Amino acid sequence: MTEECLKLSAYFGERQRFRHRFVADALLDLFGRHEVATSILLRGVEGFGLKHHLRTDSSLTLSEDLPVVALAVDRRSEIEELRDEATAIVGSGLLTLERARLQDSDLPGGPLEGLTGPAKLTIYLGRDERIYRVPAFVAVCDLLRRRDVAGATALVGVDGTMHGDRERARFFSRNADVPMMVIAVGSAEQIGRLLPELGALLRRPLLTVERIHLCKRDGVLLSAPHPLPARDERGLAIWQKLMIYTSEASTHAGHPIHRAITRALRGAGAAGSTTLRGVWGFHGDHEPHGDRPLQLGRRVPTVTTVIDTPERISAWFPIVDELTAERGLVTSEMVPALHVRASEHQRGGLRLARYRF
Repeated sequence: MTEECLKLSAYFGERQRFRHRFVADALLDLFGRHEVATSILLRGVEGFGLKHHLRTDSSLTLSEDLPVVALAVDRRSEIEELRDEATAIVGSGLLTLERARLQDSDLPGGPLEGLTGPAKLTIYLGRDERIYRVPAFVAVCDLLRRRDVAGATALVGVDGTMHGDRERARFFSRNADVPMMVIAVGSAEQIGRLLPELGALLRRPLLTVERIHLCKRDGVLLSAPHPLPARDERGLAIWQKLMIYTSEASTHAGHPIHRAITRALRGAGAAGSTTLRGVWGFHGDHEPHGDRPLQLGRRVPTVTTVIDTPERISAWFPIVDELTAERGLVTSEMVPALHVRASEHQRGGLRLARYRF
C-alpha cells in the first residue's frame, strides 16, 4: 500500500475508564478488531490538558495517572469506520485526525510525489527486531544520522498492531513483536532517497510520511510556525501542532527542557501538552544516544507535543523558542481535525478541514 491514509491520535489519562475497563485496553481492542495496519500505545511521562491538571512521573503523588497516547494509521475508509467508536471510548480527552502517506511494501527511491520541503518519517518496528544482530531501531537511527536528517527519536510502545496483527506486551514474554516507532525529521528529498535503503534493512517495512514545517534545529531558529487560517473555505476549524524534540540531559535553569516547557505553557494558559520519553535517538549534529550502564544521569530523547489553534500556537511559540535557545529540534504541522472533551466542555469535530500549506 502506498496511498493517502489517515492517522488517528488519542490523548488521555492512563487510568481513565470506559464501561469498567481502561480506555487504553478498550481502544486497542478496537484497533485489533479492525486489524488496523499499524497502531501503537505509548505511555507518557508528563503532561496536562484543558483542566490544567499536571500529570508527571517526577512526583509520586502525580504519577498515578500519567498521560498516554494511542496512534492508529490505515486507509481513510478504515479509520473513518472506527472513528465514532473511538471517540465514544476516549470520552474526556483529545482526538485528532491527520493525513499521512502509508507505505508498507516496496519502497522505491526518488522524489515523493506531491511532497516537497521538510517532512516527518515514522518507521514502525518490532521491539526486538534485529538487523545484523543490532536492534533495528539502533540500525535505523544510525542510517538516518549518516544521511544527515535533522533528528530521530525511538519510542517503545506497550500495545498495538503491526500489519493488522495485535501485539501486546506481557510480563512473561520476550515481547519481540510489540511495536515501537522511530520518528525522523528531514527533507522530502532526503526521505525519498532513504526509502530503498530502509526497504533493504527492514524485513517488513511499515512507515508513514507527513508534511511538516521546520522551526528550529539544534537550537537555531529557522522560522516561526507556518501561518495558518483559523478555518478553511468551508468553515471547518484548522488546528496546529508543535513537536519539540529534546533530551533528558538538556536543561534550562537546572531543569530538563521538556519539564520547563510543560510548566511554562501550563502557567501561560495553553490548552495542553504531552511528553513522551524515548529510548534512543539524536538531533542536530549529535551522535545517537540513550541510557547506558553506569552513566550518571539520563541521556534519552524526549518528544513534547502541543496542539491548539494557529493563533494560540503563535502566542505560545516564543516560550518554546526561549527554552530551546541552545538545544532542541522544533517542528509545526497542520492538524485538519480535532475533537476535545473535558467534563461538559467540548470543542471541535472530526470532519477534515482542507488547506494546502
